[in-house]
Amino acid sequence: MSLTYVQREEAARLLREAEHRAVPIDPLSALLPALDLADAYAVQRDNVSLRLADGATVCGRKVGLTSPAMRGLLGVDEPDLGHLLDDMVHRAGAPVFAAHYCRPRIEPEICFHLAERLSGPGVTVEDVLRATDAVAPALEIVDSRIRDWRITLVDTVADNASSAGLVCGPWIPVRDAPDPAAVTADLIVDGEPAGSGSGREVLGHPAAAVAWLANTLAALAPLWSPAMSCCPAP
Repeated sequence: MSLTYVQREEAARLLREAEHRAVPIDPLSALLPALDLADAYAVQRDNVSLRLADGATVCGRKVGLTSPAMRGLLGVDEPDLGHLLDDMVHRAGAPVFAAHYCRPRIEPEICFHLAERLSGPGVTVEDVLRATDAVAPALEIVDSRIRDWRITLVDTVADNASSAGLVCGPWIPVRDAPDPAAVTADLIVDGEPAGSGSGREVLGHPAAAVAWLANTLAALAPLWSPAMSCCPAP
């Protein structure tokens, strides 16, 4: 880590206020040029810990930057991770108000529900598929508390991987579900196609993202509390 405790605390405060007020801030990477990846995950940890202290619970994890296009946009060669809390989850069919966010976007996702604990390092796609008991289609609400989405890797990591919410569809037993890598997701807005993507675009197989998550959480273990890194979870 390159920042002092006071600087990391200030970064966490700025992000928390930006989220509460739905008013974005300048990039942390510009405000704090020494911010490195370890600092960014520490800032994320501190903000999640504050939400846990307020009564929220971790209900899952988010893996971001899983497609080559998104990694190329930020000039990075690996994904990042964030935390999903129960107060970020919306019931399917319920209205979600855009004014609660800074500049929200929607991304179709595939959710995995784990029936068994996965502990890295060394978790493989096969391990993930054996541990998974159900999958579900979902829409993730991504939002950047950084002004105009002018983010680098450390900006989005500190900002909980730009995660803001989740609308999860019905869980399908994995034995009845198609191969997640073969699934195509079409995003329709007001009846018009807005985008399409294949499960294979997620690190070659969506289960590879879960394997990466388990292995990365093991590497970050000194940063996370048990409540922030537990498995299984959707």
